[in-house]
Amino acid sequence: MLRHTFCHIPGIGFATEKKLWNCGVTDWHKWKDPVPVKVPASTRHDAAIILDQSLTALDRNNPSFFTSRLASSESWRIFSLFRNSTAYLDIETTGLDEAAEITTIALYDGNTVFTYVNGINLDRFVDDIYNYSVIVSYNGKSFDIPFIENYFRISLDHAQIDLRYVLAKLGFKGGLKGCEKMVGMNRGNLAGVDGYFAVLLWREYLRNNDRRVLDTLLAYNIEDTVNLERLAVEAYNRNVQMTPFGADLALTCPPSPPNPYVADNDIIALLKRTSAQNRGW
Repeated sequence: MLRHTFCHIPGIGFATEKKLWNCGVTDWHKWKDPVPVKVPASTRHDAAIILDQSLTALDRNNPSFFTSRLASSESWRIFSLFRNSTAYLDIETTGLDEAAEITTIALYDGNTVFTYVNGINLDRFVDDIYNYSVIVSYNGKSFDIPFIENYFRISLDHAQIDLRYVLAKLGFKGGLKGCEKMVGMNRGNLAGVDGYFAVLLWREYLRNNDRRVLDTLLAYNIEDTVNLERLAVEAYNRNVQMTPFGADLALTCPPSPPNPYVADNDIIALLKRTSAQNRGW
Protein backbone atom coordinates (compact mmCIF):
# COMPACT_ATOMS: atom_id res chain seq x y z
CA MET A 1 0.00 0.00 0.00
CA LEU A 2 2.84 2.37 0.74
CA ARG A 3 3.83 2.67 -2.92
CA HIS A 4 0.27 3.79 -3.70
CA THR A 5 0.42 6.46 -1.00
CA PHE A 6 0.51 10.18 -1.77
CA CYS A 7 -0.95 11.67 1.39
CA HIS A 8 2.53 11.90 2.94
CA ILE A 9 3.19 14.76 0.52
CA PRO A 10 2.27 18.17 2.01
CA GLY A 11 -0.78 19.55 0.27
CA ILE A 12 -2.24 16.16 -0.66
CA GLY A 13 -5.04 14.87 1.54
CA PHE A 14 -7.16 11.75 1.30
CA ALA A 15 -9.63 13.28 -1.16
CA THR A 16 -6.86 14.40 -3.52
CA GLU A 17 -5.13 11.05 -3.19
CA LYS A 18 -8.32 9.28 -4.34
CA LYS A 19 -8.62 11.66 -7.27
CA LEU A 20 -5.05 10.81 -8.29
CA TRP A 21 -5.86 7.10 -8.21
CA ASN A 22 -8.99 7.68 -10.29
CA CYS A 23 -6.90 9.55 -12.85
CA GLY A 24 -4.44 6.66 -13.19
CA VAL A 25 -1.73 7.99 -10.87
CA THR A 26 -1.82 4.83 -8.80
CA ASP A 27 1.79 4.61 -7.63
CA TRP A 28 4.88 6.76 -7.28
CA HIS A 29 6.28 5.86 -10.70
CA LYS A 30 3.11 7.15 -12.38
CA TRP A 31 3.38 10.63 -10.94
CA LYS A 32 3.54 13.15 -13.74
CA ASP A 33 3.73 16.86 -14.27
CA PRO A 34 1.39 18.51 -14.94
CA VAL A 35 -0.62 16.74 -12.26
CA PRO A 36 -4.07 15.66 -13.54
CA VAL A 37 -5.79 17.04 -10.41
CA LYS A 38 -5.72 20.40 -8.73
CA VAL A 39 -2.96 20.72 -6.11
CA PRO A 40 -1.16 23.72 -4.60
CA ALA A 41 1.80 25.11 -6.55
CA SER A 42 4.14 24.24 -3.69
CA THR A 43 2.96 20.62 -3.88
CA ARG A 44 3.70 20.42 -7.59
CA HIS A 45 7.19 21.70 -6.87
CA ASP A 46 7.92 19.40 -3.91
CA ALA A 47 6.15 16.19 -4.91
CA ALA A 48 8.80 14.82 -7.28
CA ILE A 49 11.50 15.46 -4.68
CA ILE A 50 9.54 13.77 -1.89
CA LEU A 51 8.69 10.78 -4.06
CA ASP A 52 12.34 10.37 -4.96
CA GLN A 53 13.17 10.54 -1.24
CA SER A 54 10.45 7.96 -0.64
CA LEU A 55 12.12 5.48 -2.98
CA THR A 56 15.43 6.07 -1.22
CA ALA A 57 13.79 5.54 2.18
CA LEU A 58 12.44 2.18 1.00
CA ASP A 59 15.85 1.12 -0.28
CA ARG A 60 17.45 2.10 3.02
CA ASN A 61 14.80 0.43 5.19
CA ASN A 62 13.82 3.77 6.74
CA PRO A 63 10.13 3.57 7.69
CA SER A 64 10.43 6.61 9.95
CA PHE A 65 10.63 8.76 6.83
CA PHE A 66 7.00 7.86 6.17
CA THR A 67 5.54 7.77 9.68
CA SER A 68 6.98 11.22 10.35
CA ARG A 69 4.90 12.48 7.43
CA LEU A 70 1.73 10.44 7.91
CA ALA A 71 -1.03 10.96 10.44
CA SER A 72 -0.92 8.42 13.29
CA SER A 73 -4.14 6.87 11.99
CA GLU A 74 -2.45 6.29 8.60
CA SER A 75 0.72 4.61 9.86
CA TRP A 76 -0.78 1.23 8.84
CA ARG A 77 0.34 2.02 5.30
CA ILE A 78 3.95 1.02 6.07
CA PHE A 79 3.00 -2.30 7.64
CA SER A 80 3.34 -4.81 4.81
CA LEU A 81 6.63 -3.51 3.42
CA PHE A 82 8.37 -3.32 6.80
CA ARG A 83 6.75 -6.29 8.46
CA ASN A 84 10.00 -8.27 8.57
CA SER A 85 11.63 -5.59 10.71
CA THR A 86 8.68 -5.06 13.06
CA ALA A 87 8.53 -5.65 16.82
CA TYR A 88 5.20 -5.95 18.62
CA LEU A 89 5.68 -4.53 22.09
CA ASP A 90 3.96 -4.19 25.46
CA ILE A 91 5.23 -3.35 28.93
CA GLU A 92 3.94 -3.84 32.47
CA THR A 93 4.81 -1.42 35.26
CA THR A 94 4.37 -0.89 38.98
CA GLY A 95 2.14 2.10 38.32
CA LEU A 96 1.85 5.37 36.43
CA ASP A 97 3.77 7.83 38.63
CA GLU A 98 7.30 9.07 38.01
CA ALA A 99 8.77 6.58 40.49
CA ALA A 100 7.12 3.60 38.80
CA GLU A 101 9.31 0.85 37.39
CA ILE A 102 9.02 -1.49 34.46
CA THR A 103 8.31 -4.99 35.73
CA THR A 104 8.17 -7.01 32.51
CA ILE A 105 8.40 -6.42 28.77
CA ALA A 106 7.15 -8.74 26.05
CA LEU A 107 8.44 -8.44 22.50
CA TYR A 108 7.28 -10.48 19.51
CA ASP A 109 8.74 -10.22 16.02
CA GLY A 110 6.28 -12.46 14.19
CA ASN A 111 8.43 -15.53 14.82
CA THR A 112 9.81 -15.47 18.35
CA VAL A 113 8.52 -14.23 21.70
CA PHE A 114 11.05 -12.53 23.97
CA THR A 115 10.43 -11.63 27.62
CA TYR A 116 12.37 -9.34 29.92
CA VAL A 117 11.93 -9.31 33.69
CA ASN A 118 13.02 -6.70 36.23
CA GLY A 119 15.87 -8.10 38.31
CA ILE A 120 16.61 -10.87 35.82
CA ASN A 121 17.27 -9.68 32.26
CA LEU A 122 15.43 -6.38 31.78
CA ASP A 123 18.49 -4.50 30.50
CA ARG A 124 18.83 -6.95 27.61
CA PHE A 125 15.79 -5.33 26.03
CA VAL A 126 17.79 -2.20 25.22
CA ASP A 127 20.09 -4.14 22.89
CA ASP A 128 17.36 -6.26 21.35
CA ILE A 129 14.93 -3.49 20.41
CA TYR A 130 17.46 -1.93 18.06
CA ASN A 131 17.29 -5.04 15.88
CA TYR A 132 13.98 -3.66 14.55
CA SER A 133 12.95 -0.51 12.70
CA VAL A 134 9.18 -0.53 13.45
CA ILE A 135 7.36 -0.83 16.78
CA VAL A 136 3.70 -1.85 16.84
CA SER A 137 1.87 -1.12 20.09
CA TYR A 138 -1.49 -0.16 21.51
CA ASN A 139 -1.23 3.30 23.09
CA GLY A 140 2.54 3.02 22.89
CA LYS A 141 3.02 6.58 21.70
CA SER A 142 1.48 7.94 24.88
CA PHE A 143 2.62 5.32 27.36
CA ASP A 144 4.96 2.43 26.53
CA ILE A 145 7.53 4.26 24.42
CA PRO A 146 7.89 7.40 26.62
CA PHE A 147 8.02 5.15 29.71
CA ILE A 148 10.77 3.00 28.16
CA GLU A 149 12.77 6.02 27.03
CA ASN A 150 12.60 7.63 30.46
CA TYR A 151 13.28 4.42 32.36
CA PHE A 152 16.34 3.34 30.36
CA ARG A 153 17.45 6.88 29.46
CA ILE A 154 17.42 6.03 25.76
CA SER A 155 15.80 7.41 22.62
CA LEU A 156 13.81 5.11 20.36
CA ASP A 157 13.81 6.49 16.84
CA HIS A 158 11.77 3.61 15.45
CA ALA A 159 8.78 4.16 13.21
CA GLN A 160 5.65 3.55 15.24
CA ILE A 161 2.31 2.02 14.38
CA ASP A 162 0.14 2.79 17.38
CA LEU A 163 -2.98 0.71 16.83
CA ARG A 164 -4.97 2.89 19.20
CA TYR A 165 -5.19 5.55 16.48
CA VAL A 166 -5.42 3.20 13.51
CA LEU A 167 -8.25 1.15 15.02
CA ALA A 168 -10.12 4.18 16.37
CA LYS A 169 -10.45 5.57 12.85
CA LEU A 170 -12.02 2.24 11.84
CA GLY A 171 -14.59 2.53 14.63
CA PHE A 172 -12.97 0.22 17.17
CA LYS A 173 -13.29 1.13 20.84
CA GLY A 174 -12.93 -0.25 24.35
CA GLY A 175 -9.15 -0.27 24.64
CA LEU A 176 -7.01 -3.19 23.54
CA LYS A 177 -9.29 -5.82 25.06
CA GLY A 178 -12.36 -4.20 23.54
CA CYS A 179 -10.74 -4.16 20.10
CA GLU A 180 -9.85 -7.83 20.45
CA LYS A 181 -13.45 -8.71 21.26
CA MET A 182 -14.67 -6.82 18.19
CA VAL A 183 -12.71 -9.22 15.97
CA GLY A 184 -13.69 -12.31 17.96
CA MET A 185 -10.47 -12.85 19.90
CA ASN A 186 -10.74 -14.83 23.15
CA ARG A 187 -8.16 -14.70 25.93
CA GLY A 188 -9.37 -17.83 27.70
CA ASN A 189 -8.52 -17.86 31.40
CA LEU A 190 -6.85 -14.46 31.06
CA ALA A 191 -10.17 -12.81 30.21
CA GLY A 192 -10.84 -10.01 32.67
CA VAL A 193 -7.18 -9.61 33.64
CA ASP A 194 -5.98 -6.03 33.13
CA GLY A 195 -3.10 -3.68 33.87
CA TYR A 196 -4.07 -3.19 37.51
CA PHE A 197 -4.17 -6.94 37.94
CA ALA A 198 -0.64 -7.06 36.48
CA VAL A 199 0.51 -4.70 39.24
CA LEU A 200 -0.96 -7.04 41.85
CA LEU A 201 0.75 -10.01 40.25
CA TRP A 202 4.13 -8.30 40.46
CA ARG A 203 3.60 -7.38 44.11
CA GLU A 204 2.63 -10.95 44.88
CA TYR A 205 5.70 -12.25 43.08
CA LEU A 206 7.99 -9.96 45.07
CA ARG A 207 6.35 -11.06 48.33
CA ASN A 208 6.55 -14.79 47.81
CA ASN A 209 9.00 -15.32 44.93
CA ASP A 210 6.44 -17.73 43.50
CA ARG A 211 7.36 -18.69 39.95
CA ARG A 212 3.71 -19.46 39.16
CA VAL A 213 2.86 -15.82 39.80
CA LEU A 214 5.60 -14.56 37.52
CA ASP A 215 4.58 -17.02 34.82
CA THR A 216 1.00 -15.75 35.06
CA LEU A 217 2.18 -12.15 34.68
CA LEU A 218 4.34 -13.07 31.70
CA ALA A 219 1.48 -15.02 30.11
CA TYR A 220 -0.68 -11.89 30.38
CA ASN A 221 2.06 -9.60 29.06
CA ILE A 222 2.69 -11.90 26.11
CA GLU A 223 -1.03 -12.11 25.31
CA ASP A 224 -1.12 -8.30 25.11
CA THR A 225 1.82 -8.43 22.72
CA VAL A 226 1.18 -11.27 20.29
CA ASN A 227 -2.44 -10.17 19.80
CA LEU A 228 -1.13 -6.95 18.30
CA GLU A 229 -0.09 -8.80 15.15
CA ARG A 230 -3.60 -10.03 14.39
CA LEU A 231 -5.02 -6.58 15.09
CA ALA A 232 -2.40 -4.98 12.85
CA VAL A 233 -3.26 -7.35 9.99
CA GLU A 234 -6.98 -6.78 10.59
CA ALA A 235 -6.53 -3.01 10.52
CA TYR A 236 -4.38 -3.16 7.41
CA ASN A 237 -6.86 -5.33 5.54
CA ARG A 238 -9.86 -3.22 6.49
CA ASN A 239 -8.09 -0.10 5.34
CA VAL A 240 -6.87 -1.47 2.01
CA GLN A 241 -10.37 -2.76 1.25
CA MET A 242 -11.41 0.90 1.09
CA THR A 243 -8.90 1.54 -1.71
CA PRO A 244 -8.82 0.31 -5.33
CA PHE A 245 -6.00 -2.08 -4.37
CA GLY A 246 -7.70 -4.19 -1.72
CA ALA A 247 -8.00 -7.41 -3.73
CA ASP A 248 -4.27 -7.49 -4.43
CA LEU A 249 -2.92 -6.25 -1.12
CA ALA A 250 -4.89 -8.15 1.54
CA LEU A 251 -2.71 -10.02 4.01
CA THR A 252 -3.24 -13.45 5.51
CA CYS A 253 -3.37 -13.41 9.28
CA PRO A 254 -0.91 -15.94 10.70
CA PRO A 255 -1.86 -18.08 13.70
CA SER A 256 -0.82 -16.73 17.08
CA PRO A 257 2.26 -18.42 18.50
CA PRO A 258 1.83 -20.70 21.51
CA ASN A 259 2.23 -18.78 24.76
CA PRO A 260 5.38 -20.16 26.43
CA TYR A 261 3.97 -19.35 29.88
CA VAL A 262 0.90 -20.79 31.56
CA ALA A 263 -1.41 -18.59 33.63
CA ASP A 264 -2.29 -20.29 36.92
CA ASN A 265 -6.07 -20.43 37.41
CA ASP A 266 -5.88 -20.48 41.21
CA ILE A 267 -3.66 -17.40 41.31
CA ILE A 268 -5.92 -15.59 38.86
CA ALA A 269 -8.99 -16.39 40.99
CA LEU A 270 -7.26 -15.25 44.19
CA LEU A 271 -6.01 -11.99 42.78
CA LYS A 272 -9.30 -11.26 41.04
CA ARG A 273 -10.89 -11.32 44.48
CA THR A 274 -8.13 -9.06 45.81
CA SER A 275 -8.54 -6.71 42.85
CA ALA A 276 -12.30 -6.52 43.38
CA GLN A 277 -11.86 -5.73 47.08
CA ASN A 278 -9.27 -3.02 46.42
CA ARG A 279 -11.49 -1.39 43.81
CA GLY A 280 -14.58 -1.60 46.02
CA TRP A 281 -16.51 -3.90 43.69
